[in-house]
Amino acid sequence: MASILIIGSSSGIGHALAKQLISEGHQVYGTYNKTSIASADGFAHVQSLNVLDENPDFSFLPDTLDGVVYCPGSVVLKPFARIKPEDFVTDYQLQLVGAVKVIQACLPKLKNASHPSIVLFSTVAVQTGFNFHSLVASSKGAVEGFTKALAAELAPKVRVNCIAPSITDTPLAAALLSTDEKKEANAQRHPLKKIGKPEDLANLASFLLSEKSSWITGQILHADGGMSSLKV
Repeated sequence: MASILIIGSSSGIGHALAKQLISEGHQVYGTYNKTSIASADGFAHVQSLNVLDENPDFSFLPDTLDGVVYCPGSVVLKPFARIKPEDFVTDYQLQLVGAVKVIQACLPKLKNASHPSIVLFSTVAVQTGFNFHSLVASSKGAVEGFTKALAAELAPKVRVNCIAPSITDTPLAAALLSTDEKKEANAQRHPLKKIGKPEDLANLASFLLSEKSSWITGQILHADGGMSSLKV
């Protein structure tokens, strides 16, 4: 039984992962910001937490953590000319600086564990250029670089990996998937002709947290329906 912290466990991928880990008997510590967790059944602890606060409170955590997953993100798609420079700073704060704060606070607890693992999230748009994605691709590109550098620094004790999905049916993508027509059009853009489900990414995150992935670190794993590497 592992103790796992999931930042952003109230919806989408974070919530799907929490449910999966709880069903497997793990102790899950979940946080939320704007959207509360509808049901805290099975969680070891649920906590309201804004990672952008100057000093986020992590006192609710146990002395040992086997895993940390950072799920908060944003998908703001605009023409580059309409994005203000400060918008890049705001997005960077959420996508990367928030993760830095969490990991620095939790690192002593991770080092107390036998086989600790950190899982971060990027996007297919970092390695595959798309129109109107300059904001999210920039901040998530920083997350990918951070993943590799941190994995090198923390090896061999702590593993660090990153998942880079394509569009997934979560609240973050609601505006892009608001009709059946939009869902079908997005599905057809992928070689596998479907969009991702939260459970697809939760399955991969669960694997990266487990000892089944004990020889994997510093990797950007593309769970994207083939979008980043195939043309069919």
